[in-house]
Formats: sequence, C-alpha cells, structure tokens
Amino acid sequence: MHNSANPSGSLSALTTPCLLLDEARLQRNIDRMNVRADMFGVQLRPHVKTAKSTQVARRIFGDATGPITVSTLREAEYFFADGFDDILYAVSMVPAKVARAAALARAGARLRFVTDDMANAQAIAAAAEREGVHFEMLVEIDADGHRAGLRPDDSRIVDIARSLQSTPQLRFAGVMTHAGASYDCVGAAALRVHARLERDAVVHAAQALRDAGLACECVSLGSTPTLTFVEDLSGVTEARVGVYVFNDLVQSNLGVCRLDDIALSVLTTVVSHKRDTGRLIVDAGGLALSKDHGTARQAIDYGYGQVCSEDGHVLPGLRVCEVNQEHGLIAAVADTDAAAMFDALPIGTRLRLLPNHACMTAAAYESYHVDTACGWEQWPRCNGW
Repeated sequence: MHNSANPSGSLSALTTPCLLLDEARLQRNIDRMNVRADMFGVQLRPHVKTAKSTQVARRIFGDATGPITVSTLREAEYFFADGFDDILYAVSMVPAKVARAAALARAGARLRFVTDDMANAQAIAAAAEREGVHFEMLVEIDADGHRAGLRPDDSRIVDIARSLQSTPQLRFAGVMTHAGASYDCVGAAALRVHARLERDAVVHAAQALRDAGLACECVSLGSTPTLTFVEDLSGVTEARVGVYVFNDLVQSNLGVCRLDDIALSVLTTVVSHKRDTGRLIVDAGGLALSKDHGTARQAIDYGYGQVCSEDGHVLPGLRVCEVNQEHGLIAAVADTDAAAMFDALPIGTRLRLLPNHACMTAAAYESYHVDTACGWEQWPRCNGW
C-alpha cells in the first residue's frame, strides 16, 4: 500500500468527520513500549487490530516481518500481503475458518492459533488434515476471569496440549493469556498487582506443562496497561500490546499515558448551536466516535470524547456528552461558562475529539490523515473480518 499526500498539504483541506493521526506522537508511543520490552528481555508481538495499517506496523518493525498478533483473518491476509509472515490469530479458531487460513499457510505464513477446548482442537486438527496444512497452537489461559481461557491450574491444559502434540497437523507451541480486567484497575499499585497476576498465571500454566513432560516454548501475555506497570516478566517470552501505538482516554485515566500522548483524534465541525439546552452539535456522532463509554467508570468521565481545538489543544471544560448516529452533542462541564462556549465556537468551527477507545473509533474509517514531518499523508487501513 502507498502513502498519498494531501494535495494542499493542509489540515483545512480535509472534510469532516475524518480520522487524524499525529506521527510524532505515534513514534514516541512505539519507542516507549520498545524500551519496556527490552528492559524485560521479551519479544514484542504487537496486536495490529488497533491500527490495522501496514504503515503503522512498519514504524514498529522497520524491515522486519513480525511477529504480529491479529484479531481477524482479514488482518492476517492484509499484513501477510505486505510481508508480515509470523502471525498469531488471537481469537479462538473454529473449523469453518480453517480453509481460509490454509490459503495463507500454503503461501508461506507461519500461523499460530489459540484454543481452550479439546473438542475444538480436535476439529481444527481434522480440518487442517483435510487442507493438507500445518498450524501451531497455543492453549489460552484465563488470568483474571475476564474472557476466554482455562484457569492456570485446570488439568485440561495438559490434556489439550498432549492431544495437540500427538496430532501430525498441529504443533503445540505454548500458552497465552490476556489480562483484560486490568482495564478496571484504579491506580498504579492495583495495576502492578494485576500485572503480576497475569504473569504468574501464564508462567504457572507453562510450568505445569513442563512438569508433565511437555515442551512449552511460547509463554505469551499482554495488555497495554499491564506491560506499562509490570515489574517482573521472568518466565515470559513475548508480550502482546496494541492500543499503545495510539493511546486513548481510557489509557490516560489508567495512568498509561498523558493526554498529549494520544496520537489519534477525530476532526469534526460545529454544525448547530442549541443554546436552550446548552449544547453544541458537531458532525461526529456514534459512528464517527463509537459509543464506547469506557471512561464512565473511571476517575474522569470524558463522556464520548474530550474536545480540543482544531490545532490539538485540549479545551478542558468541554466534553462530548451524548452521541446519535451522525451527531455529537458537546456540553460545558464543571465551571465552564456555556455562553462563552457558544461565543468562542461559532457554527463552522472545526474541533478535534480525543477518543475513549482508539480501536473502536478507528474502526469506522478507511484511512488515517497523518500529520508527518513532511506534511499531511493518507494511510489506508484494513477493515472487516
């Protein structure tokens, strides 16, 4: 895929709503997490579901070909076409998707799948045999009751691994986990405890496998909050993080980043004033921002987005308080003067909105408009499944 420059080289030429990316912030976020991984001696396997962009991935890897984590086969196909050939599909594989994955394997992709179920693992093996391909498999561990996986002391982990090891079409490669409940933590101390829990869970499962006589080469964990706050990763081989490249308001509330580390924003235009209700209306609603309200349970509730000026300066007293499909409603909060808001932001004013959840916001767009040192560029992204 190629970069295309905005012919005018200016922000003012862009129509709204559109997705903006600050390349300098992006690179700082990437560099900061690389330092964390190097500090602990673990391989980063970034989760590219956040950016879904080979241009962003190249800023992580340079000329390297991975490893990467994906959440859809569409992502796997898209990144493989650009040379990324070491791919972990981090959603439980099902037999109906094996034929599509097999095409990638035959083309040279090294694919790893995850499972937490014996019958499903055997069905994947049968499908792989029909396709005449080989895959690597990880057993998913549930570190914190957040989602899928088996608890670290569940005897089925060894049973599934042994079954995989004895299957010609599949190779048992190790274990993986994701501490998704880390997003509910409050404060650095709680995040350090949760990061330790995540590490202990996956390392415990790996040791149980080794005690049973099974090799466990891959011990994989990861979330942006836990890798940011973890103090010990002994026994872990790789870390999977995704949203760190952009950051967002949820991450800011967690203490992962500052507001000025958030690289992603939505450019929008004020289209109406509702002085009777104290609301500005903009042309970025639930589709342009998403309806993720992840900050509602955090220390600062940003509504559906923090309002910034067109050039990116935070306007502290203004939040997106409500979204309809194509309309966002901005309100003054705390001690901010609503009348002054209307005077300062006439109809036609352009604003930037910082997202609660960068992955969900970006999903509505086909490309990023990127502020680079050489001017504005347009970077495509892949969507779909």
